[in-house]
Amino acid sequence: MTPFVSILVPCFNEEKYIRELLNNLLKQDYPEDSYEILLIDGLSTDGTRRIILDFISGRQNIQLLDNPERFVPFALNAGIRRAKGEIILRMDAHEVYPLNYVSRLVHELHELEADNVGASFTILPADRRLKSLAIACSQSSEFGIGNSEYLINSDRVLQVGTVPFGCYRKTIFEKVGMFDEEMFRNQDVELNGRILRNGGRIFLVPGLNIGYYSRDSLRKFLRMFIQYSYFRPLVNKKLKTALQFRQFIPPAWVLFLLIAGACSFFSETGRLLLAVFLGFYLACDLFFSVKSALSQKRWGLMLYLPGIFFLLHICYGCGYIFGVINFNILNRKPGRVSSTR
Repeated sequence: MTPFVSILVPCFNEEKYIRELLNNLLKQDYPEDSYEILLIDGLSTDGTRRIILDFISGRQNIQLLDNPERFVPFALNAGIRRAKGEIILRMDAHEVYPLNYVSRLVHELHELEADNVGASFTILPADRRLKSLAIACSQSSEFGIGNSEYLINSDRVLQVGTVPFGCYRKTIFEKVGMFDEEMFRNQDVELNGRILRNGGRIFLVPGLNIGYYSRDSLRKFLRMFIQYSYFRPLVNKKLKTALQFRQFIPPAWVLFLLIAGACSFFSETGRLLLAVFLGFYLACDLFFSVKSALSQKRWGLMLYLPGIFFLLHICYGCGYIFGVINFNILNRKPGRVSSTR
């Protein structure tokens, strides 16, 4: 028997992407009478709701729900409460999904006896501008964000700590709880940590790839990484563990720059250390910038990539440090952040 799937799509001001997503969902090879689409909108102020309402007309398996709180964990929890399916599949509006996405994840969820499964990413530029391509390249580079498993197109099933979005058994939310509504960012990482802590299993499936549209401006891109890194210490605090070592590298780099920079005013050794490490960093920055430019056959990327890499690492490191101060030292509750796009 084909399991019934509830597809949850949190959205806010997605006029640019929502039509493409809905067309994609309606072309999925999963039986139409075996899934529902719940679009949970944060009271969009652009044309998102009008586009959704046009699609809803005459279709019984698409619903528009309101999310007055606007943030993703509230939307996901509202969707889970309304969902009729035994399987919960989270999707976002900024991605391009293969037409067997739903059917493949549902199959693998049962075949692997998993609690959550997901697919890998390919980062796509938001538009045709060279700067947008540079932003996408920095986000897909191992120098930019590390060796994230979901950026690896593996030819075998990988058991992992987290996956993008996710395809869950609904019963897992009864076992480990819903999405944490304090986690305005990284709510999927925190939930997956709880799944693992309770003996669950999460897999990245091979041969299934999502096209992810990166941010369309450097300001939005850097703000996103500041917010994600800011909430990472809260994830660690809630789970009482750190899931990935690489998250510590940017804050350590920022702290080193601050300490070595201060010492360089008074010490020859401090100046030497600062010069050596900055030189090493610059060499790595240029190497990976050239590597990306060669892979794209666009030497114009060298105008942007070295600076984007540097700003990305500084912003991530600063966000993480501020998160540690607020959540671990001052024990503050998380404050609201600006919306996603």
